[in-house]
Amino acid sequence: MANDETITLYRPIGQKELELIEANGYTAFPPRLPEQPLFYPVLNEEYATQIARDWNAKHNEDKRGYVTRFRVRLDFLRNYDVQIVGGSSHREYWIPAEKLDEFNSNIMV
Repeated sequence: MANDETITLYRPIGQKELELIEANGYTAFPPRLPEQPLFYPVLNEEYATQIARDWNAKHNEDKRGYVTRFRVRLDFLRNYDVQIVGGSSHREYWIPAEKLDEFNSNIMV
C-alpha cells in the first residue's frame, strides 16, 4: 500500500471551531481544550450530520453546526482502532489530543 493512500473522514463542528479552522487556512484543526482529551473524526457523513444537528446546533450559543470533510493518510490512522459508539454507523477514531498536530500533518489538501 502506498504511503499516500487516504480515507475520507468527517468532523462535526460549531461556529467557533469553524473560525479557528479558517484562521489556519482550512488546513488544520485547532488544539483541543484541556477538558477535551480526544479528537474524534467520524467515518461517515450521516453520523457527522447527526452530531452537528443534534449537538452542535442545539448546544452552542450561536445554534449552528457544520460538517467538515477531509482526507487523512491511512498510514497514520493504522495506529488507531475504529471505535463504535452507539449504533453500527456511529464509527469514529479517537485521536489523543497530544497527537492532533501529527494528525493535522497527515491531512491531504
